[in-house]
Amino acid sequence: MAWEVHFEDGIHLPQVGLWLDARRGQFRGFVSHAHGDHIAAHREILATRTTASLMKLRIPGKRQETILNFDQPWQAEFGCMLRLFPAGHVFGSSMLHATTEHGSLLYTGDFKLRPSAAAETCVTPRADVLIMETTFGLPRYVFPPSEEVDRAIVDFCRRSLDDKITPVIYAYSLGKTQEVLQIVGRAGLPVMLHAHCYKITRRYAELGMRLPPFSLLDARQHAGHVIIAPPMSGQTEPLTWINPKRTAIVTGWALDQGAAARSGCDAAFPLSDHADFPDLLAFVDRVQPKIVYTVHGFTREFAATLRARGIEAHSLAHLKPADKNQTTFPFAAR
Repeated sequence: MAWEVHFEDGIHLPQVGLWLDARRGQFRGFVSHAHGDHIAAHREILATRTTASLMKLRIPGKRQETILNFDQPWQAEFGCMLRLFPAGHVFGSSMLHATTEHGSLLYTGDFKLRPSAAAETCVTPRADVLIMETTFGLPRYVFPPSEEVDRAIVDFCRRSLDDKITPVIYAYSLGKTQEVLQIVGRAGLPVMLHAHCYKITRRYAELGMRLPPFSLLDARQHAGHVIIAPPMSGQTEPLTWINPKRTAIVTGWALDQGAAARSGCDAAFPLSDHADFPDLLAFVDRVQPKIVYTVHGFTREFAATLRARGIEAHSLAHLKPADKNQTTFPFAAR
């Protein structure tokens, strides 16, 4: 027996009837986490309880849910055993590990190895076949130590408040907002959240995450607070009424020159919920796969890096057309 992985408008494991983070509604989908580019209106989902709850905030309605705790075995079709492991990306995010008598497969979704103040610690099970995200798959993407980034964010906020200027931190409402809240809240700074960020942060608290105090952004009372808001977009209030203010964006792309100016901000801090290049390599070393398939980001470049290290690796998006719809991954039992 060999694994079959179909790659067409998403990743499909037909032997277990699962789509992996499909962006269009499917009969049954594994949802690694509740970011908008990883969810869809599936008829059935497999996910952690936290991910399923956060997903309901973004895609309301009824769906059949198979909820698994981390490392809880679940018997799927064809004698395949499925388990979910923490991905370290956002609260409740998980990786899918599938095992048969012939071997194992691991799909990471988005992940990071570095500890997060707002997510579980990543776990790295062994697998014969690895399908991994490679968002920061170039050698130049090496994040500074987390403590250094945390201090820089807190210093930015304190200096702004000392100057009687409101600091506004732009962060994704799910995951990044809560991590920034932990950083600045633990430093003793008062925090207000944009409505989009507030709704999801409330759900985090309801799901059991311990968070520093926070309140809903109030136009009359915002002075003296750190404001956390979603990145500016056509659907996000621009907060022009906060004046004076200093703005910063938190993103892994802050490592790129000119990131702050491109974002229209005064500063940019390299805080990411993805693995950087060294951690991508470390992850592969820990999993010890026989073959790696890369998805998202610098897929072709990172696959080439792995091949140079003696590991068979390919970018799913750049397979030959004849191979893209059905790729068979043979492996032997470990």
